[in-house]
Amino acid sequence: MSDDPTIGFLKADVARFCAGLDDLAPAIRLRLVVQLREALGEVTDAALDSGMAAAKAEGWGLRQIGAQAGLSHEKVRYRLAQASDEPAGPS
Repeated sequence: MSDDPTIGFLKADVARFCAGLDDLAPAIRLRLVVQLREALGEVTDAALDSGMAAAKAEGWGLRQIGAQAGLSHEKVRYRLAQASDEPAGPS
């Protein structure tokens, strides 16, 4: 587990949310857990991509970024390329 107390707080908050699902019907419970996983994945993927882009902008190599992110340098290269190809959104 991380030694950052913020991570522990967030994990405990998610655990409380999940424990609150115990009394729900299985279909609702499963749907909510899937929605939670998707939402957390979207947020953490965006933060990871942003952090990797910031590291690259500071001159970090792909292997160094990968070591910090727990990814191969090829996966880092791919994700950075994908993130830079995405449209900026509505203007």
